[in-house]
Amino acid sequence: MSSIAVRTRGRFRGGAGLGLVAWLAGIVFFLPIAWMALTSFHSETDAATNPPSFTAALTLDGYREFFGAGGGASPWPALVNSAVASIVSTLFVLVLALPAAYALSIRPVRKWTDVLFFFLSTKMLPVVAGLLPIYLFAKNAGMLDNIWLLVILYTSMNLPIAVWMMQSFLAEVPVAIIEAARVDGAKLPTILARVVAPIALPGIAATSLICFIFSWNELLFARVLTGVVAETAPVFLTGFITSQGLFLAKVCAASLVISLPVLAAGFAAQDKLVQGLSLGAVK
Repeated sequence: MSSIAVRTRGRFRGGAGLGLVAWLAGIVFFLPIAWMALTSFHSETDAATNPPSFTAALTLDGYREFFGAGGGASPWPALVNSAVASIVSTLFVLVLALPAAYALSIRPVRKWTDVLFFFLSTKMLPVVAGLLPIYLFAKNAGMLDNIWLLVILYTSMNLPIAVWMMQSFLAEVPVAIIEAARVDGAKLPTILARVVAPIALPGIAATSLICFIFSWNELLFARVLTGVVAETAPVFLTGFITSQGLFLAKVCAASLVISLPVLAAGFAAQDKLVQGLSLGAVK
């Protein structure tokens, strides 16, 4: 057998082995989600059995309870609050991060690495350490239980990671195209909107999705700084844990519904996400 055939067979076996490992890892990560989805269609009695029953009758009672059919609170205000806080803060992050990343990559400022380190250093402080000062500020400013307070907080929390990500994405934009646009008389806002943004669109999509996920899943600030008016979906979900016990089927149904926007956004942007995450990987 020739050496070329041996190397080809070795590469095939190596690729098949890596593929098998990837499938096994995917199944391991997917099993809890599948189990949660199955449990959400069981009654509370069947969901609480130990060992669990795979052949139990399916029902939509958990979803009816979640959507308020049983006389409970409606989840729609909390879902709308989460959508507003996540989408608006993500838009603000993109508006601020794009020119900042442009200045740090295409038109680098002096000591731009120190600037990036400063952005990274803001993530080193534990979130809980800043909770009391932010609470006191919000209380004195009359902004407790205000959705716009969460928008500001989520924007400031996601901005450092967005600048870091987009700096590597924008570093791949050809400078010659930008110089040609500048020679044609294009100003900076036009260059950012019509030249840089279309080229770096996969990276912008990846950054947007990650910021949206972080904002949608945030619980600590929303739990402490909101009450009824600005309650978000994760805070609403914690309300299912009461002194009467944990209603497993209803919690699983609520968790699945609250996870759907993130899953839908990731599925819709999966091609852009893969392109964006690999955009700055190879120089």
